[in-house]
Amino acid sequence: MKYNLFGNTGLIVSELCFGTMTFGGEGYWKAIGSLPQEDATALIKASVDAGINFFDTANVYSYGQSEQMLGNAIKTLGLKRHELVIATKLRGRLGEGHNNAGLSRYHIFQSIDESLSRLNMDHADILYVHGVDPLTPVEQTMRALNDVVASGKARYIAVCNWPAWMVMKGQGIAARNGWHQFEGLQYFYSLAGRDAEREILPMAKDQHLAVMPWSPLAGGFMSGKYTRENDKAGGRRDNFDFPPVNKEKAYEIIDVLENISKAHNVSVAQVALAWVRLQQGVTSTIIGARNVAQLNDNVQSTNIVLHAEELQQLNDISALPKEYPGWMVERQSGDRQMNQK
Repeated sequence: MKYNLFGNTGLIVSELCFGTMTFGGEGYWKAIGSLPQEDATALIKASVDAGINFFDTANVYSYGQSEQMLGNAIKTLGLKRHELVIATKLRGRLGEGHNNAGLSRYHIFQSIDESLSRLNMDHADILYVHGVDPLTPVEQTMRALNDVVASGKARYIAVCNWPAWMVMKGQGIAARNGWHQFEGLQYFYSLAGRDAEREILPMAKDQHLAVMPWSPLAGGFMSGKYTRENDKAGGRRDNFDFPPVNKEKAYEIIDVLENISKAHNVSVAQVALAWVRLQQGVTSTIIGARNVAQLNDNVQSTNIVLHAEELQQLNDISALPKEYPGWMVERQSGDRQMNQK
């Protein structure tokens, strides 16, 4: 396992982050996973044994069960809190009531207190805003997040699923007021979904932000289970077809993945994960698992070295169609390129 810096913070995290979305199984989250505490604890132990020090959860995962089970596992295993990096998220609705959702100051402080209680911790290392709240001005959200960090309830703040312009608006507001700024980004990024390359990844590079891809296997679609001949493979996609992907294009990518996986004598999932890990700017790839064998298979992806021609094959088959203004920027930038040593 290798370790990377988390943006400009000086914090060091493993190149894989274990996501706990499969813990619990309350409500519709059961389609993703319904692991009991015993299995969740075994996965946390296997993750730590593999060198993972970074764990990701959210208050909405199984409506709080995921956070609680993560906290229980850490306590049961006797893990040292200061050797772990724990990330959670807030924004989603956990119950009835007008103010029990969103990114208002009211809900942010309510949510962090409830999350810490479930985790049985006095702070989260990374606190994400988990999506956009159209009712709350960005300035209000950034002020509240700054105050959460100032209170000691979170060490750093980060953002998930905001458009790039909104992230930069938040950064600008925070910088102008001397508040804590976002230090990391969590976005869907996969061979089956490279949209983050249009605006998100260039922004991350420019702003020195950590990047944590979620669903690098596109909800299991790129795991090798799904083919044109087998579109129902017993995975979570059978009942929870998310995130959306262009399946015909994805099947073409899977064909290439299968050839490369055979050449390396590894699983298709490992090659797909290796591609994400090797992309410029990626800090820690979030993986999930329903059992220890699946987790260990994913961890083995860190040992794969893809050849330049293999990377090129995957890049070509999964390439994004050119969009405006990107194609115009590329066209007009030709006379301002430099060979940098």
